[in-house]
Amino acid sequence: MNTGIQLALFIGLLPVPAPAAAVRALTKVKVDEGSGDTQSGFELTFELPARSPLRALFLLTGGGSVPLMRVALQVTMNGRTQPLIDGMATNIQTEPGAGGVSRLVVKGKDLSALMAVLELPGLPFPALPPSVRVLTILAKYAAFGVVPMVIPSIADFPPLPVQRVPVQRGNDLEYVRKLAADVGYVFYVEPGPAPGTSQAYWGPEIRVGQPQPALSTNMDAASNVEQISFSFDRERKKMPVVFFQDSTTKAPIGIPIPDISPLNPPLGLVPPLPPRVEYLSDTAQLSPPEALMKGLAYAAKNSDSVFGRGRLDVARYGRLLRSRRLVGVRGAGLAYDGLYYVSSVTHEIELGSYKQSFELARNGLVSTLPQVPT
Repeated sequence: MNTGIQLALFIGLLPVPAPAAAVRALTKVKVDEGSGDTQSGFELTFELPARSPLRALFLLTGGGSVPLMRVALQVTMNGRTQPLIDGMATNIQTEPGAGGVSRLVVKGKDLSALMAVLELPGLPFPALPPSVRVLTILAKYAAFGVVPMVIPSIADFPPLPVQRVPVQRGNDLEYVRKLAADVGYVFYVEPGPAPGTSQAYWGPEIRVGQPQPALSTNMDAASNVEQISFSFDRERKKMPVVFFQDSTTKAPIGIPIPDISPLNPPLGLVPPLPPRVEYLSDTAQLSPPEALMKGLAYAAKNSDSVFGRGRLDVARYGRLLRSRRLVGVRGAGLAYDGLYYVSSVTHEIELGSYKQSFELARNGLVSTLPQVPT
C-alpha cells in the first residue's frame, strides 16, 4: 500500500491474523460504510493458483461446511490504527483468469448480517418499551463482541399487557430497524473500538461533534479531493404536520413538526422555502407521544435538500474520511461551503492506491460557520 498506510486482514470466528499466503494473494479491497439505511459491506478479491489450498478454505467456509466465516480489516495510517469492517462472508465466487491463476471474490456484510439469519415471528415482549426490546435482542450477539449502545426515545413507554403485547415480526434485524424507524432513529453496527468488537447503535442520527478535516477544492496546491459536485433539491425537504385529537370536541388539531433538534442542528443557513408540507392524518388516532414521534421520524428522513458527492486520494487527504460524522467543505463557493454530514463512504484499496468515494448531505444552502476546520 502507500507509504505510511498498511492494511491488516483477520479471519476466523475470533478474528486472528490471516495467513501470509492469503495476504499476498489479496489484490483489491472494497468497503462500503453506510449511515444506517443500508448495511455496511465488503468485497475482497484474491488471485489464487488453481491448486492453492486457500481456494478450498474459502469455498468450504463460504459454502456452509464451516458455520461462520468472519472477516475483519484494519488500516494503520501514520501510526494510527482504525477498523474498517468486522463482518461475515455471505457470498464467495470464482472467476476464471489467465495462466492458471483465477480470481476469488469474497463478499460480506457487517455483523448485523447475523441478525438476519434467525427468524422468530410472534416472539412476545410483554410490558417492555422499545429500547428494552432492542437490548434484549442484541444480548444474543454478545458472544460475537457486539456491544449495544441504545438511547431511549421520548416515547419509550412500556405498553400495558392488558391492552397490547408487542410481538416480533420478521428476523431480528428487520424488527430492530422497524422499532428504530417508528421513532425516527437509525440502527447500524460499526467495528471497534477494540479488535474483535463492534458497536450496535440504536438511537437518533447525531449531526454534532468535532468535524473531520475539510475537503478542499479549487484551491490549487491546497486541494485534497480529486472531484466533488453538489446538487440542491428543494422538493426533497418535507415538513410533516401531525394531528392531535382535542379531548372535548374530538376535532383534530394540526401541528407542524420541524426537523431541527439539539442532535440535528441546521448545517445550512438558508433552508428551502417553503418546504413541501405532508399531512400525516393517521396520527390523530395515536396518543400524543406516539403522534409526536411519528412526526419527528418523518421529519428526520426528509430534512436534507443539499447533496454532495466526490472522490479523494487518502494519501493526499492525510487521513481516512469516515461515514456518520461531520466534515467541512471549502472552495466550492458561497452556497455550498460549510459543514456536511457524511452519509456514506466507499473505500477502494489496491496495491499502491487508496481511494475513497463519498456522499454528503445537509439541510440548506450557505454555511452557518465563517470557516471550517482544516
